[in-house]
Amino acid sequence: MGRRKKIVQECETLMDRPDQIRNIAIAAHVDHGKTTLTDNLLAGAGMIADEGEATKLMMDTEEDEQERGITIDAANVSMTHEYEGTNNLVNLIDTPGHVDFGGDVTRAMRAVDGALVVVDAVEGAMPQTETVLRQSLREGVKPALFINKVDRLINELQEGPQEMQQRLQDVISDVNELIRGMTEEEDYDWTVSVEDGTVAFGSALYKWGVSLPSMERTGISFGEVMEMERDDDRQGLHERTPLSDVVLDMVVEHFPNPLDAQPRRIPRIWRGDDTLDVSESMQQVDRDGNTVLMVTDIEMDPHAGEVAIGRVFSGSVEKGDELYVSGTAGKSRLQSVGIYMGGEREELDRGVPAGNIAAVTGLADAIAGSTVSDTEMTPFESIEHISEPVITKSVEATNMDDLPKLIETLQQVAKEDPTIRVEINEDTGEHLISGQGELHLEVITQRIRDNQGIPVHTGEPIVVFRESVQESSDEVEGISPNRHNRFYISVEPLGQDVVETIQLGEATMDMPELERREALQEAGMDKETSQNVEHIHGTNVFIDDTKGIQHLNETMELVVEGLEEALNDGPLAAEPVQGSLIRLHDARLHEDTIHRGPAQVIPATREAVHRALIDAEIMMLEPIQDVRIDVPNAYMGDASGEIQGRRGRVDDMYQEGDLMVIEGIAPVEEMIGFSSDIRSATEGRASWNTENAGFRVMSDTLQRDQIMDIRERKGMKQELPSSIDYF
Repeated sequence: MGRRKKIVQECETLMDRPDQIRNIAIAAHVDHGKTTLTDNLLAGAGMIADEGEATKLMMDTEEDEQERGITIDAANVSMTHEYEGTNNLVNLIDTPGHVDFGGDVTRAMRAVDGALVVVDAVEGAMPQTETVLRQSLREGVKPALFINKVDRLINELQEGPQEMQQRLQDVISDVNELIRGMTEEEDYDWTVSVEDGTVAFGSALYKWGVSLPSMERTGISFGEVMEMERDDDRQGLHERTPLSDVVLDMVVEHFPNPLDAQPRRIPRIWRGDDTLDVSESMQQVDRDGNTVLMVTDIEMDPHAGEVAIGRVFSGSVEKGDELYVSGTAGKSRLQSVGIYMGGEREELDRGVPAGNIAAVTGLADAIAGSTVSDTEMTPFESIEHISEPVITKSVEATNMDDLPKLIETLQQVAKEDPTIRVEINEDTGEHLISGQGELHLEVITQRIRDNQGIPVHTGEPIVVFRESVQESSDEVEGISPNRHNRFYISVEPLGQDVVETIQLGEATMDMPELERREALQEAGMDKETSQNVEHIHGTNVFIDDTKGIQHLNETMELVVEGLEEALNDGPLAAEPVQGSLIRLHDARLHEDTIHRGPAQVIPATREAVHRALIDAEIMMLEPIQDVRIDVPNAYMGDASGEIQGRRGRVDDMYQEGDLMVIEGIAPVEEMIGFSSDIRSATEGRASWNTENAGFRVMSDTLQRDQIMDIRERKGMKQELPSSIDYF
């Protein structure tokens, strides 16, 4: 029997034993060594024949991942690991580290119960470290810590035992500070420590690692580790304390199995009736209960078509099953069921039971975030990525004959990656794609060309701005075209804590009303206002303050539609509105239905909202990024100048090893082209990272010019509404 076949059989056997299953993700800041660590684990599990191959980035299966040296797509693998005489199934997801592909991290956390956070010993906790921790803890996923590249501290920085101990302790303290800040209201302590075995150290590149339990077991001391590393006896280190054993032991010992995790996680991610059988089935990981699968990723297989990957929370998914997909009509029939083995899908003749991560085909209507079940049920909470798209590009087919194929491909792209937004104008052939950053869109367009064989040309990057009110408006009137319907509306800024609560998915219209009220009140909204929430759109809240108005209930759907139109295209430059509280105070409605149809109510509402927004001094917001540059001292001035010359601000500069670290902030619009400029300015000696940092109000001197530029680009009139008199 071949090695691969044997591993598959072992995985199949262990699938039926949820107490011996660990579902984990590996997450990190970009270039901290997460994928190299994953390859080590594959080698240790016997899935890579030659351990020398364990640094070849086996999980980066796409050509562009290999070329760029970064993980772009989350990759799944199932492996086995024996710990204290018991064999265990480890379902692992290797996630991207670059901020532009953070949506994959968010979705992966829904499928797992433990997150192994990797931190570079030299760089320490970085912006994306905080992001991946936040993503995991929001989903109720327990963290553990692996501090990588300890070999650099020993050989490059030549640190002594005390100095090194302090540096490693600083990393642990920084990570724990982040964990405490995100779990302060929880009834558990998920901070990590060397003493309890939830921290490991080592070198993924040289395949060795240690933890306190492993040192006690092997008898090796940290002093010996340092000595062997300095003597270049890395092979000896690997043989005495192999990294894969240390990390996988920690995974099995400290991460919860599905039986422990699901009773805690299900109430967090599912808002359905907890008295139903399906609730009990999910919490008990009942393989004989209702089938429930949460889709967390969609991939394209050139032979099998769409592959839906996700966590089986209850029942078992089997070939031939006919299942409901949330938000669609009818049932879909599963064509195949399998698991991933080192980047390749392995189809199984048997089903995949509760507690496991499965890969299925046949769910043509599923998207990332779909709930799939054998009975109609309340879907899981939507998977909300914190960052919104900030960069847009137009994509057009070079040959008009390719237009239908391009439209189909773009629709598929949006399905596979919900952080991508696609607008398609089928009449003009112009298509707009919006993503998390330049690299995000660059990768998408490259894959359209290379993988789909569609020649395309793209426009210049366009930054997505926002519009937001600065003050409270007076009550304004919106009148329908037939003048028979009137709406009285005011707008005010929404508190930042409330905005963040909505962004984090902690207050939605899908949750029970009482639960939503409590979340909004906890964020600072007053009790009466929270009781009158009619609708939430983006980060805007619509309040119905009216009392007993005849016909309003049957008209409210049209009011909401008009509201959404107004908020999607703000009055300044048709950019999305954010952070606004809209109140409906009163309405006058015609008694005859025919006189208060869509053509009357929608424009009246839209007009009232826009007038109120203008009265509240709506302003343009621009997206900004945190910037970190690591550069030799000689290039410090040039590097900081690249930030300051982009309307940016340098907030801190400090020495770290033999490099200077520059931290600052800059507008996304000004950061376009930064990669080539910083390379040129520092002769290729700088490394850098950016992290989306939300939006800020543009300076008064730039507002009008920016608004006019956007209006011209969109073909809008150059004259602002006459009521805008504050620019």
